Amino acid sequence: MTLHLPDSQGGLRAYEPRAEPFAPTPGSPFTSRTVFSAAHVVADPFADTSPDSPAAVDWDATLAFRRHLWAHGLGVAEAMDTAQRGMGLDWAGAAELIRRSAAEARAVGGRIACGVGTDQITDRATGGSLAGIRTAYEEQLAVVEESGAQAILMASRALAATARGPEDYLEVYGHLLRQAADPVILHWLGPMFDPALEGYWGSADLDAATDTFLEVIAAHPDKVDGVKISLLDAQREIDLRRRLPQGVRCYTGDDFNYPELIAGDEQGHSHALLGIFDPLGPPAAEAVRVLDTGDVTGFRALLDPTVELSRHLFQAPTRFYKTGVVFLAWLAGHQSHFTMVGGLQSARSLPHLARAYELADGLGLFPDPKLAEERMRNLLSLYGVNR
Repeated sequence: MTLHLPDSQGGLRAYEPRAEPFAPTPGSPFTSRTVFSAAHVVADPFADTSPDSPAAVDWDATLAFRRHLWAHGLGVAEAMDTAQRGMGLDWAGAAELIRRSAAEARAVGGRIACGVGTDQITDRATGGSLAGIRTAYEEQLAVVEESGAQAILMASRALAATARGPEDYLEVYGHLLRQAADPVILHWLGPMFDPALEGYWGSADLDAATDTFLEVIAAHPDKVDGVKISLLDAQREIDLRRRLPQGVRCYTGDDFNYPELIAGDEQGHSHALLGIFDPLGPPAAEAVRVLDTGDVTGFRALLDPTVELSRHLFQAPTRFYKTGVVFLAWLAGHQSHFTMVGGLQSARSLPHLARAYELADGLGLFPDPKLAEERMRNLLSLYGVNR
């Protein structure tokens, strides 16, 4: 049956839902790329909470979604910004998420890496002392290492607010890398994802910031498994990738340009650690297995059509992409409700969500298209669209 979806001009447009879903083919583990999906958390819809309350998480549904990703061969990047770190999920909740997900990964043989930050420090205006920032990082690093997961050193709002220049970043990261038991992933998250990270690595000049970032890596190449670049600038990622020490991976975090970056060129390629691979898990896995055979054209044919959806979900203000990710998980049947920790289900408009549905349905992302259509109709009715 025809759906009438709202558009950005205040009108309605007719849309015929797709009848058949995309049917991914199960396959062997990836051989040519290391691929992580940054996974979202599922809120407990029955918890009596407010946006300022600690997050109430539905642990069963949250862990079930991780098993879904592992079943398709993807690694899980846990407790990252997709899981609403600093946007509804505090450190206490993140620590429990890390412990539970790491235990689940051991049980099913899934790959997992977990975010290490400083979000115990809640005074964003003053940040804190460098010593306090080091201590916060160390506490979180210990939790991740004790869980048996790989560590991802995330960008710190407190360090961005406190650091006087590049030398402070060199000191803090050098200290942490010397302490790390195993090689970590360094994450450079741009201000489009978090405005509080403007000027990270000691400069708003991205060329100067890149030099500092590479200096950190060059001083400790044995302690850096790879770097995750989330700047939404494909050429900058390629340029940086070519300057990495031998053996240090580049994990693209570019949700606008990921097919070309993963495909690579004659001088190298990026691996992946992407929020968009939360809703795109099955077709992304299918595409990477095609790439494993050396078929770059086939890989691009599968993944290129997904970029329009990704660019839509990650449009400015980019930090609210999580709303679209959770919305699609609800439509796909991975959770029973469209509720988010911190009340962030309200962060995107109905026209935005309607377009997300249309694009995802066109890609065949919904295992049960009829369920997705029914849930979309229910949402439209809730907003007063009764046609």
